[in-house]
Amino acid sequence: MEVRILQTEWKRGSAELLILSLVEARPRHGYEISKLIEQRSGGTVRFHVASLYPMLYRLERRGWLHGRWVEKSGQRRRRYYRVTRLGRRVLASHLRGWREFVAGINRITEAENA
Repeated sequence: MEVRILQTEWKRGSAELLILSLVEARPRHGYEISKLIEQRSGGTVRFHVASLYPMLYRLERRGWLHGRWVEKSGQRRRRYYRVTRLGRRVLASHLRGWREFVAGINRITEAENA
């Protein structure tokens, strides 16, 4: 039970970083973002649409993402998100912080297990 709570906290703390990272490459819609997170994490990280869409809306309100509706013949209308200039700056900052954090954790755990 404790592991599941810890994983939930990690997921919450990394959600913005994951979303911005995936949308940086090209515009994506919410379902695609959700599936990519699950696939690339080997199934260890999953975002249900019920929690993903509020995050996307929040990132859009902050000015980190820009969304636009796209209609394609034979498909339902989807909202595609792209990273804004501000979002790219925020992503770069998040990535630096994440890498420093992981490196620090690795230094601690490797020293303890040496």
